[in-house]
Amino acid sequence: MVVAVGVSFDGAPLQHLHIFKSADEYRAWGQTKTSQWEGCIPTAGSETAAGIPAAPWERHREVVWEPRGPPSWAERGEPLALMGIQLVVSLLAACIMQRMAPHYSFARWLLCNGSLYRFKHPSEGELCALAGKQMPKPTRKDRRQNGESKPLTVPKDIDLHLEKAPINALDALVLRFFLEYQWLVDFAVYTSGVFMFTECYYSFVDASTEVNIGAIWCVLTVLFSLKTLKTLMSHYFSSEEGGERSVCLAFGFLSLLVAMLVLVVREDYLEFGLESAFSSLFDNWKCSPDSRATLSGLTKLSVKLGLAALCAYIGALLAFPGLRMAQTHLDAVQMNTGRPHIQILLHMSFLSPVIVMILWVKPIARDFLANAPLGKTTVTIVSSETFDSLRLWIIVVLCLLRLAMTRYHMQAYLNLAQKWVEQMKKEAGRIAAIDIQRKVTRIFCYLTVITLQYLVPVFLILFSTLALKSLGDFSWKADADQTPGVTPALIMPIAAPVLPGGLDEDEEGMDDMEEDVQATVAHLTEAFMALRSVLTPLFFRGLFAFLTWWVAACQVISSLFGIYFHQYLMQN
Repeated sequence: MVVAVGVSFDGAPLQHLHIFKSADEYRAWGQTKTSQWEGCIPTAGSETAAGIPAAPWERHREVVWEPRGPPSWAERGEPLALMGIQLVVSLLAACIMQRMAPHYSFARWLLCNGSLYRFKHPSEGELCALAGKQMPKPTRKDRRQNGESKPLTVPKDIDLHLEKAPINALDALVLRFFLEYQWLVDFAVYTSGVFMFTECYYSFVDASTEVNIGAIWCVLTVLFSLKTLKTLMSHYFSSEEGGERSVCLAFGFLSLLVAMLVLVVREDYLEFGLESAFSSLFDNWKCSPDSRATLSGLTKLSVKLGLAALCAYIGALLAFPGLRMAQTHLDAVQMNTGRPHIQILLHMSFLSPVIVMILWVKPIARDFLANAPLGKTTVTIVSSETFDSLRLWIIVVLCLLRLAMTRYHMQAYLNLAQKWVEQMKKEAGRIAAIDIQRKVTRIFCYLTVITLQYLVPVFLILFSTLALKSLGDFSWKADADQTPGVTPALIMPIAAPVLPGGLDEDEEGMDDMEEDVQATVAHLTEAFMALRSVLTPLFFRGLFAFLTWWVAACQVISSLFGIYFHQYLMQN
């Protein structure tokens, strides 16, 4: 049993709180009347339960203690746990990723496991042998010209066949943006592991008041993916040729126009839930007095304009990934001519963004499955509650299918070297040997860039969907309740202050440090509680649903234009 005393003199607020192990300790201290207490909160103005002799103070106001459930860790005298199991697993995953990257990397294994073959560039001796002449020796006249000799040229129609070799770890050292590729892919792999752990943890433990660490990792993966695409696009803008820059700007303006058209479509056709999300955001934000000045000039129209600008930026980032996806898809289908099952999977993978877009078209998806026409009656194939879970599963499966087709697309890109040589043989004239070597080598050096352009859009859709599931209070189970609500605020126990008496300097220093840590935790908890009261699951549903749909829409626009460009314009 724990005995507590709260003293308030002359009607002033409660000043001191002392906790004792027993009533004997209380009598020795000589305080006023108190009640036996197990985890209580003070209220003033009532008589306490008698049972312990009162001290001879006259000027005091008695305090009654109301029970409020079991005591906290700090009130029981136990150490306060500042890190939950989710945070521990998150830190462990980050540590393993940092330590294991030099020794084992999934990104490095994906390219260097021996399943991909690159083409070696021919040497000058091989080109001279194919051309039927000897290697030219530098003459005295050439040495006078600063040691520069004439470039070796060979006929374009020589019988050149490039040598194939599997890609190993040493070959990966010369690849452009390899470190960015390795870090992002490894981070996505560890994010998947942390997310699966949190999902298992939430299925066994009621952790509704805890922070979902897996959702935070998913949001970080989305942000890092956009940053990687921005790095690749800046490489296009820094090049001397202005063609790539013009393509990015054109797709950006086209995406801005399409986004403004999409944002005015009613929820009866595109069920993102943006109107409900914005209403929830503004209503909850206005409840805070400190935020009224911030929202004075902010309206839904301005928020939609900002969202349209963000969509234009994402559309510019996804321009070249879609164009490259179209080219590798055509080459991969042609490469697997004798394997119809692989061709079917490649076509399904290419059309997966179209399926993702259709899932949010309400008359085609939800309404059709909930009221499917059958003669003169209608039948319910999938209920409206089950459809939300089914949509999440379909998107995840489509993303996994596209990830499984990565090797075929990468090998189709590497085959561009031999394809370019075959095209060169059909031309007349001569070509410098250094140009042949440079062209073949450049295709291999940009392998990681092409891999990032293929994988990053998949990461954006996949982890936006996982964040939608976690932050939007969805469930993987079809029969679960999918109604969004306000996430309950966190309640962090704060230790009661103790008067220093009879403690040495070391113990006082430790107590001060513990109080500082607990005060910091309380401050962060209060800020997080305020943030969670504004950013509700209803807001996250609208935001991530629209982000997932928009990434798929940008992929459809750019990839279809790429199909038209490579299939018709390039051939003509």
